[in-house]
Amino acid sequence: MSKPDIGTQYDKIASWWHEYHLNSDYGVFALTCALSYGPKGGTALDVGCGLGGRMVHKMEAAGFSVTGVDASAEMIKLATATHPKARFIQADIAEWETEERFDFILSWDCLFHLPLSAQKPVLSKLCRLLNNGGILIHSFGDAIGHHQDEWRGQTFHYSSIGIIENLKTLMDCGLTPLHLERDQFPERHVYSIAIREND
Repeated sequence: MSKPDIGTQYDKIASWWHEYHLNSDYGVFALTCALSYGPKGGTALDVGCGLGGRMVHKMEAAGFSVTGVDASAEMIKLATATHPKARFIQADIAEWETEERFDFILSWDCLFHLPLSAQKPVLSKLCRLLNNGGILIHSFGDAIGHHQDEWRGQTFHYSSIGIIENLKTLMDCGLTPLHLERDQFPERHVYSIAIREND
């Protein structure tokens, strides 16, 4: 039996997600930290943007023009209604391609939904999409391998290549890690901030 489509799964909980995160500050501290390292304004890519909300507001307030990519059509619909100045694209990040380059890339609680085999290729893609001097912040799990959990009546799949391989992938792609934090201990949730140094 094949795994359920993550976009369809989030379609089913989009309204609940919107209400639940309306006044949330989850992830904002990490985003604020990442913004402090990088350029003051420019172009930003929000991977797995969901409905946007607090993260898009924060990036726009920092002077960034935001492009959001998410697999869920319902999430994209909500994001578009909430953020008229931003651009939103419904797409699977593993398949989405662009000629654009960005000064800031955020992928918060998104990549861990990808299959294990897609982890390095997608992270490497995000590194390639970053301009010189740009910042990439992404979150991931440090429980290496694949697992699944039941949540809101659905089975969600998760995978991770772990801390060492995430950092190695960043460095192999020419980025320098600046900050690493296991921010929800004892949960195995990690975020990394890295910069593409100017050539």
